[in-house]
Amino acid sequence: MVRKPKAFFGTSGLRRGLFLGVALAFGSAAAAFEARLEAPGAPEELRERLLGASAVRSARAQDITDPQEVFSAALSEYRTLVSVLYDRGYFSPVVNVLIDGREAAAIPPLNPPRQIDVVEIRVQPGPQFLFGTAEIGPLSQPTLRRRTPGATLPRGFRTGEPATTGRIRDAAAAGITGWRQAGHAKAEVADQRIVANHAAARLDAEIRLAPGRKLSFGEMRIAPESARDSRVREEAIRRIAGFPRGDTFDPALAQKSAARLRRTGAFSAVSLQEAETANPDGTLDYTVAVTDAPRRHISFGAEVESTEGLNLSFAWMHRNLFGGAERFRFETEVRGLNGEDDIDGRLTLRLDRPAAFGPDYDLFYQFDIDLLDEEHYKSLRTYATVGVKRIFSDRLFAELAVTGGRSRAEDAFSKAAGLDHRDFYLAGLVGRAQWDRRDVPTNATDGFFLDARVTPFAGFDGADSGVHALLDGRAYASFANGRGVLAGRVQLGTLLGASQRGVAPELLFFSGGAGTVRGQPYESLGSMMVGPNVAGGRSLLAGSLELRGQVTEQISVVGFYDIAAVGNDAFVDGGSPTHAGAGLGGRYDIGGIGPLRLDLGWPVSGSTGDGLQFYIGIGQAF
Repeated sequence: MVRKPKAFFGTSGLRRGLFLGVALAFGSAAAAFEARLEAPGAPEELRERLLGASAVRSARAQDITDPQEVFSAALSEYRTLVSVLYDRGYFSPVVNVLIDGREAAAIPPLNPPRQIDVVEIRVQPGPQFLFGTAEIGPLSQPTLRRRTPGATLPRGFRTGEPATTGRIRDAAAAGITGWRQAGHAKAEVADQRIVANHAAARLDAEIRLAPGRKLSFGEMRIAPESARDSRVREEAIRRIAGFPRGDTFDPALAQKSAARLRRTGAFSAVSLQEAETANPDGTLDYTVAVTDAPRRHISFGAEVESTEGLNLSFAWMHRNLFGGAERFRFETEVRGLNGEDDIDGRLTLRLDRPAAFGPDYDLFYQFDIDLLDEEHYKSLRTYATVGVKRIFSDRLFAELAVTGGRSRAEDAFSKAAGLDHRDFYLAGLVGRAQWDRRDVPTNATDGFFLDARVTPFAGFDGADSGVHALLDGRAYASFANGRGVLAGRVQLGTLLGASQRGVAPELLFFSGGAGTVRGQPYESLGSMMVGPNVAGGRSLLAGSLELRGQVTEQISVVGFYDIAAVGNDAFVDGGSPTHAGAGLGGRYDIGGIGPLRLDLGWPVSGSTGDGLQFYIGIGQAF
């Protein structure tokens, strides 16, 4: 058995050792009380925990002066501080709480003090106990067939390590988790024997687990209130969840079903709760409860560049268009307001139908009209896309789509031929995969991001056929306790099997601007001259490096360097034209949508621009 801590009324010997004092004596001299805490011989980490847990110290910090409330806080101090000490392995503590010299536990609750001037807390932690016996079992074993890892106990739960209640709890939880992963959904602690040897400062812990029988998934029932209130049909909820009825129990599979419902965006809350008891046939039922999110959602954005002017975007989304959690999105963007070139823009309509071909396969339809008025070409694109999205996890997905459309362009080649425009008719496949391992997508400090797109296409009516590919990779590493971040980005692009003259200019590569090289005008670098005009290249290699430093909780400064090369061939070589830019920026964190961004960039190499370029937007540059 664990010996309970003693509460002493004397103070002899408690003032020896290191003194830790907290004196808070602000406010009214007549009403405020003073709070002090002593922990002789306690390690710094333990002292900090005691200070943070102290109810008396919290009352003083909140300027609580009512004697009854202070007295209640003092009485709760014993249990609170003993729990902190037990959790750090100190099982022979002595805790005194003195109110104006009187032990708080000895003051009659019905006759509390009418005035409190000083509350003194004295903690003698005693020795830190070590594990003698540290046993738990039986434990589940790894299996190859079901790919279950088996129980993984905390490293500190073993003989000779500091014995803490937290490690005992973690060991029990790990044992139960291991059995649940092996299909034993109702595993529990059957017995525990914990004995403290105060003379030897040793704690013996023995935990016995009861795995119970192996279970399978039963039925997924929809909570009555959800069936009544949700606008999403019950059939659609079941289809999207893809509940693994009949499969051997695995908590990860249940979590996956809940995640599928959440990622539709149709629900503001999803709860998938297992039944308290299993069915006689060895199955375990679940109940799902959902709360609908607002069906309509509006968002907007703005970005300013010194030469391109103001870009505005607006999106309207319906999260449950036909009652099956279908997402319909209308998105439009106007670019170049008050810029050096004419105004252009984009209109996109997209419909996503979740779980169209299985719980992890979404069907989508998309229609785009894109009017581009770039530095070296103008283009009006109209195309339609139908595709399937395979969702592997919340961080990894892939898409395969069929696309086709027309592009009417005025570029360097049409001008050289004396034509007002050229028309391109294309059809192709679009393959895309995205892997996002960033800790915070809108303001990453660790992890990486990969986005790869490959589009084999066929040209008609004189247009070339080929393959267009683009890879965007980003990586982040934090340092200085998270106050600094080193961020890098690489972009690789190629056009295979087609000539520059034989494809629409938007399939060629340019560099310059916020997406590639800051400090250089937008898409100012191509790969070749066609008369007096610039044509895009068949390849792109771009790199960016940022050093971010946090000044305050909300303000950060950034130094950056960007460089890019655009080539005539399918791969950039040493003769490809390049340019680079560098500069400084500032960030102001405004919450979940990312920081407000200001970047000031200057060209450092190349002949495509001169002078200051500035960029304002929401979110990091990458």
